[in-house]
Amino acid sequence: MSGTPMDLDHPGSAPSNGTTTSLNITRTLGGGVNPTTELTQVIDAFRPAKLFRREDVKDGTRPCVLSLDFDDPGELCMTSESDETIQIYNVKEGRHDKSLLSRKYGVKLARFTHWSSSIVYASTKQNDAIRYLATHDNSFIRYFEGHEGTVTSLAMHPGSDNFISCGVDGTVRLWNIGSKQWAGLLYLNTPYLAAWDPSGNVFAVGSPSSGCVLLYDYRNYTKAPFAIFDIVESCRAVDSTHLLQGWTKLEFSNDGKSILLGTRGNGHYLLDAFDGKLRAYLRKPEGGTRRPAVGEGNASAPSDPSQAESSGECCFTPDGRYVMSGAKNNVLIWDTLGTVSETKVLEPAHVLLDKREAAVLAFNPRYNFFATADQDLVFWTPDPHA
Repeated sequence: MSGTPMDLDHPGSAPSNGTTTSLNITRTLGGGVNPTTELTQVIDAFRPAKLFRREDVKDGTRPCVLSLDFDDPGELCMTSESDETIQIYNVKEGRHDKSLLSRKYGVKLARFTHWSSSIVYASTKQNDAIRYLATHDNSFIRYFEGHEGTVTSLAMHPGSDNFISCGVDGTVRLWNIGSKQWAGLLYLNTPYLAAWDPSGNVFAVGSPSSGCVLLYDYRNYTKAPFAIFDIVESCRAVDSTHLLQGWTKLEFSNDGKSILLGTRGNGHYLLDAFDGKLRAYLRKPEGGTRRPAVGEGNASAPSDPSQAESSGECCFTPDGRYVMSGAKNNVLIWDTLGTVSETKVLEPAHVLLDKREAAVLAFNPRYNFFATADQDLVFWTPDPHA
């Protein structure tokens, strides 16, 4: 694999000469690859560019990454980790910025609000409150209390700081970030995943045990869902194992035409966002990662990666054309415009080589840049020499 060797960084440490190890993204992409070049031109040229490795914790094991998120400008990358810390990284300079501790409550599902200096995240101990934190001084702004079971999903509204949470208590709660009291409440069967459509007018809830994805009008969410997609009916011909379990991710494409339902099995489901029919079964040749699916792991977020849920190992690219996924080895890319077999199976169009498992994956909203993680965090950029 040609290109620039990957830089290695240990967050929290500094070189003996006092300088900061960094990867300037402008320099990296400057050799004929602009950070905002049309993605189709560079989709197969991504290479690992920077690796961040945390120091060992007290028991001799390294923490695992539970979630990945980027802020709206795409300049910051944030992880929540099993050692009850939040790590924030500068994307353009490829460096670790700060560590925030949440020892008392634990942390998972950390999400930026539309202000880069404030975040929300779910607790892993003490209680099941969602916490609103100012990152510049690590101070709590507000607690969102109501869930009586582990929170399984946090989804920020695309145009405002309203958000949705789901939990194992069988509730979906809608929140306005300016109030600690929930603004809306739905009781559903295993509502473990939620996602907003790009307009912010519709939200979807994934219920694995009922085998359904439910679509709601945000302005009339107290009414019945306006659409119910039966995953069992639509997808049983391609994968009968993960119709009622093992769901890892729910996401709309940015063009609003498709829904991605990730699973920890041998493939992901690509659904039509209007009628719920299966557009393609995105086959993973070597199967899924070892992490348990949402709602099926250990709520206390242990250091053992095989027991810790992630926030999802797959996502759409910002142009809506490609789906990327981590796997036991390598990163898989499917072209949603590719040729689907008669059985609706779509094979990966590209495989980005990497021996590390990618149990969590997120794509930058502004730049041709994505990150993967399990215990190490890896930044990926297009290699101009690929």
